[in-house]
Amino acid sequence: QVQLVESGGGMVQAGGSLRLSCAASGRTFSRYGMGWFRQTPGKEREFVAGISTSGGSTHYTDSVKGRFIISRDNAKNTMYLQMNSLKSEDTAIYYCAATTVAITSSSRNYNYWGQGTQVTVSS
Repeated sequence: QVQLVESGGGMVQAGGSLRLSCAASGRTFSRYGMGWFRQTPGKEREFVAGISTSGGSTHYTDSVKGRFIISRDNAKNTMYLQMNSLKSEDTAIYYCAATTVAITSSSRNYNYWGQGTQVTVSS
């Protein structure tokens, strides 16, 4: 089992940057594929980015390609999401999640979730 805690959210102007962190408990972090999702009121949770257990493989939703970078440090049990060139449509609650399967964009395949961190981009 793994517990996840996000941090780094906040308010930023359009065009700015933020870096989210996801700290995991336990000694098995490196066994989990990891992902970032986001959600706005009234909408389903949306896949943003995923990363393999080693960090060697990543996947992004089209709307963030070229702007966001997902990474992980297994020695620190931490995953990151560097968000650049932020847009107002990036405003959402961002969640990190862990999966026991390969990188997947389906939220149903993720076993563990953090509590979320709010990102607000003002135009």
